[in-house]
Amino acid sequence: MIKILRKIGDYFGSTWRLAVLDIEKGRWIVDPAPSMIGYLKAENANGRHILMQPTDESRYLLADDLCWERICRQHRQISGIWKAGRMIVETSPQNYQVWIHSQRQLSLTEKRYWLKRLGSDPGADPNNRWGRCPGFRNRKDKHRSQSGQYPLARLIWIDWTTKAQIPHPILETPAPYEPLSHQLPRGSVCLTKMTCRSDCDRGDQSAADFAYALGLFRIGYGQDEIRRRILSERKTWDNHRGDRRIELYLDRTIRKAKAIIENNQTSVQIK
Repeated sequence: MIKILRKIGDYFGSTWRLAVLDIEKGRWIVDPAPSMIGYLKAENANGRHILMQPTDESRYLLADDLCWERICRQHRQISGIWKAGRMIVETSPQNYQVWIHSQRQLSLTEKRYWLKRLGSDPGADPNNRWGRCPGFRNRKDKHRSQSGQYPLARLIWIDWTTKAQIPHPILETPAPYEPLSHQLPRGSVCLTKMTCRSDCDRGDQSAADFAYALGLFRIGYGQDEIRRRILSERKTWDNHRGDRRIELYLDRTIRKAKAIIENNQTSVQIK
């Protein structure tokens, strides 16, 4: 663990910090010193999350909730060599965060532009963004195994010797929301002014959930919020009895909707 903290310190230029996150009590800052490892492990074992952040965020970009295929496509050269300035963290099985160390400062507007192009979780805004610290366990309930274990966040790759060349984007005024053009099950289409799940309901519960998830992804909602809204707005679960079946169903629906949105995004290259 000491080696991991030292590598992260080198990547963030020795100006970084850790935080303990309690979902109910909030977040408090912790000095990333080796002497704090025991305390952090104890807090992590008690159900709290351990997060990290550079003190100066202006030169760092954090893309969240990425799959391995997207990481290899966007952050590796054809030869297999990682692109400059990357730190790759597996936050849960087959789910990743990518830090990019930029040669120049980035505004929040630029960060939001690039994160959208990189396929980052739309709900993970770059303003005061924290990443999950490798070496500690991801204590989200949905990742707990049948044996009661939580996955360990792993450091996959880190490059503190080079920085990425992030081009200046041509920022445009966002276009007004348009109806989805994707073919949806049984013709269910969300309305242009979608406000709730009932706007997508055409008599098929699964089709309505899928259309609603697509619409929410399109207008910038993250996966956790989409899950929460479907759960709170769907009135009957006769076809998915039991919490476990509902969770698996929501995972499939949200994953498929996200894949459609990602496949329609224009590919982008940050060197």
